[in-house]
Amino acid sequence: MYPDQSSQSAALFERAQAVLPGGNSRHSIAFPPYPVYAVEGGGCHLKDADGNRYIDCINNMSANIHGHRHPAVMEAALRQQEKLVSVGLPTETEITLAELLTQRVPSVDTVRFCNSGTEALMFAARAARAYTGREMIAKIEGGYHGSYDSLDLSNKPTPDVWGDGDRPATVIEDKGITQAIADKTLVLPVNRVEATRALIREHAGSLAAIFVDPLVSRMGFLPLTADYLAMITEEARNHGILIVMDEVFSFRLGPAGAQGRFGVTPDLSTFGKIIGGGYPIGALGGRRDVMDVFNHLPEGKPRVSHSGTFFANPVSMAAGTAALELLDEKMFRHLERIGDLLRDGLKALSEKLDVQGQVMGMGSLVAFMPHAEPYSDYRGFAEGAASAGDAAVMHFQGLLNRGVLPVFPRGFILSTPMSEDTIGQILDAAEATFRYERETRLKPQP
Repeated sequence: MYPDQSSQSAALFERAQAVLPGGNSRHSIAFPPYPVYAVEGGGCHLKDADGNRYIDCINNMSANIHGHRHPAVMEAALRQQEKLVSVGLPTETEITLAELLTQRVPSVDTVRFCNSGTEALMFAARAARAYTGREMIAKIEGGYHGSYDSLDLSNKPTPDVWGDGDRPATVIEDKGITQAIADKTLVLPVNRVEATRALIREHAGSLAAIFVDPLVSRMGFLPLTADYLAMITEEARNHGILIVMDEVFSFRLGPAGAQGRFGVTPDLSTFGKIIGGGYPIGALGGRRDVMDVFNHLPEGKPRVSHSGTFFANPVSMAAGTAALELLDEKMFRHLERIGDLLRDGLKALSEKLDVQGQVMGMGSLVAFMPHAEPYSDYRGFAEGAASAGDAAVMHFQGLLNRGVLPVFPRGFILSTPMSEDTIGQILDAAEATFRYERETRLKPQP
């Protein structure tokens, strides 16, 4: 049973705290009172240090779209490692993966590779500033775009600091970020069309780019409305502002990613996670004229420098190519089908068992949020989560103890090895968890 302070995972966490601040290298995968430690993965399953086997619904925060150790991806990576792992020269592997991305995403003419989504977003901001000659960038309140200083703001603001609903404050949550940097980032209210339009127009002369994630990961996969996206596109085009589509999470929504599904044509797009087949990767692509800020030809000096020791490393390129080639139309239909099956099942369970919650998501991204009422913006999301009390932690631990490893507290990121039977097992675990939560909630207090 979790938690169990006599478990191997608990012991490893205690050992880790002596050499790692907080016992961890990634806050995004930390959960109380200790994380379970993984030792082995295969298909859609993980085994932890205590020998427990889970259906993996984290999938390394969506990177493992084919689960663990897919034979075709492993073969491509191993075949590359037999020839070349790390090198200070270009290889054909990066051309092949870049060609694949440009074929799939109509808005992408050229591509540059890096090591992570955060790096891709950082270079997108630099490219936008260099191309437009402007300094400010904009993002939506509660939207997460990695750890780059200019974007790592107002991710989880609280009511005491978030300001007016139509003019959100730019909130520094990480004390390593300076006010001077925050002053160059405009925060936009989610799905408030006219308020956002007014803010864009007010700052139009200073804005280089608007960063958009149309299915907001940190809000339980809340979609931006069609009217909101259309307004952003219109205002950006009218004022010479670039649109940057953050596809790091949402590229798994279809062959052309979220932009294909939502009907948005950005100037720049950032990628990561699934395009590396489980290996470290990031990429930035877009219109040729904008991407040419990185072009060092013919003068020998680009407007924006872009270099890193492991950028476009051949193993990630080979594994990523294999992973994307597996993602054909049939595979996307499979992911859509099992995603719908899980969403429909969770809705039915919440109604049958009178469990408070909102089912969110698209495609292979699913969330059961502990909100009594639907929400359409960050503030509704934050207020609903605050009112849910201990239910989220109870559900997370309940699923964990029934063999399902969700994104804390109740997110489900699906993978291609999952079947309808797998979804049935997840729903069985959810039903048992919900029943326990309901019985605990209704039990008379002494």
